[in-house]
Amino acid sequence: MTVADQQSDLRPSRKVLERGLAVGIDIGGTKVLGGIVDVDGTILATCRKSTPGRDVAAVENTLAAVVAELVDSRDIVALGIGAAGWIDGTGSTVMFSPHLAWRNEPLRESLQARLGRPVLVENDANAAAWAESRFGAGTGESRMLCLTLGTGIGGGIVMDGRIERGRFGAAGEFGHMVIVPDGHRCECGNRGCLEQYASGNALGREARELARAGSPMVHEIVRRVDGDVDAITGQVVAEAALDDDPGARNLFADVGAWLGLGLANLAAAYDPGRFVIGGGVSATGELLLEPTRQSFARNLTGRGYRPAAGVVHAQLGPEAGLVGAADLARRAVTDA
Repeated sequence: MTVADQQSDLRPSRKVLERGLAVGIDIGGTKVLGGIVDVDGTILATCRKSTPGRDVAAVENTLAAVVAELVDSRDIVALGIGAAGWIDGTGSTVMFSPHLAWRNEPLRESLQARLGRPVLVENDANAAAWAESRFGAGTGESRMLCLTLGTGIGGGIVMDGRIERGRFGAAGEFGHMVIVPDGHRCECGNRGCLEQYASGNALGREARELARAGSPMVHEIVRRVDGDVDAITGQVVAEAALDDDPGARNLFADVGAWLGLGLANLAAAYDPGRFVIGGGVSATGELLLEPTRQSFARNLTGRGYRPAAGVVHAQLGPEAGLVGAADLARRAVTDA
């Protein structure tokens, strides 16, 4: 039996399709966050569990437990999984996940057999970008790029009502554009990737380096961690910036300058109408976005003689991934 046949056999009744409720799950290295999502992108119920290490079977058990707790007596159309990593073009196999033990894992087939419902697997950043395009900061714009700034940088591309996944399913890895040849070593194996200069990890690293050099610029940040320099993270820097600490704000200005340069490069390649910036680092709002816009305008190819994309803050927060995964799964079933 082919995957298409399996999907057809699992297709819900017309009554269930009309209600349009779907489950979306965002799975990362530390948490599994699930939700029931309606056709308008509204989350009706949520469930959160810790990711059980890197064991494949244990992760699948946790996914099944989240679905069981959410669904209860509800009829749902489909289940969408948003996972960090490369997903094949059919939305069925996780080819590689950096934070989990999935390597060419046929996740859709396994979960469909276990749960008896249609399943779609999508990259988590793609799912978040889709949600922002449909229900958030990207609505009304046909060509949008979404960047999520957290520990690293994720990305998603929405063009003319579809996600651009690339020929091999690996499009949108904006954080691994090399912008500084022979720069900081990245976890991907290269040097000088954008996420080494414009992410939560970059904020923490820069603050720690200043602290070890004895710079008064980060005195308040060091005080917040009781002098334990190793405890300085991007989150600590963000909290200090929101409390008007000038040193922390200066660090955010540096990150914004790097991010704006990255956006200018992306504009040269994709020419989108809007950039949507999300993720934990973006929670500082204009502290990040204003220097980002300034750098973007300064580095944009053809500046002054061409329209420039808007740079806006994401609207859906940490639930964007599950909302997008649910909506994509719903559309896959209802459009079949």
